Amino acid sequence: MLITLWLIFSLGLYLVERGIAGSSIKSYSEALYWGVAAFSTAGIADTPVSGFARLIGGVWIVLGSLLFFGTIVATVTTYFMRPMQRPHKKIIDTIEYNLEQLDALSLDELDLLKETVDGLIAHVEQLKAKHSPDHTPE
Repeated sequence: MLITLWLIFSLGLYLVERGIAGSSIKSYSEALYWGVAAFSTAGIADTPVSGFARLIGGVWIVLGSLLFFGTIVATVTTYFMRPMQRPHKKIIDTIEYNLEQLDALSLDELDLLKETVDGLIAHVEQLKAKHSPDHTPE
């Protein structure tokens, strides 16, 4: 999307600036260069001459920067958030897999599973009571 917008805004800038005296943008390739220079390092690109070309350039700089830096921020955020989401997913996947395997368990294994689940339920109830608003610390 960023490349498409770059091509479109550069074309618009070229079409507006090509016939204006004093403009440094005389070809589409110069407009493409201007599009990269203006959005990536503010200050090295020549300023467009006409007011409409300045508007096109300003909109390009804002949109291009938002898309470019927004993509970087979203990618980095996703990278760092992913490990925090994985343990929960692994636990749920493991439980679902084990539930599918219940038919293959012997009676002794089912009894052991029941004791384990009962202990887990009791532990969860203790944690919920500990975190409830009317719980007072001991």
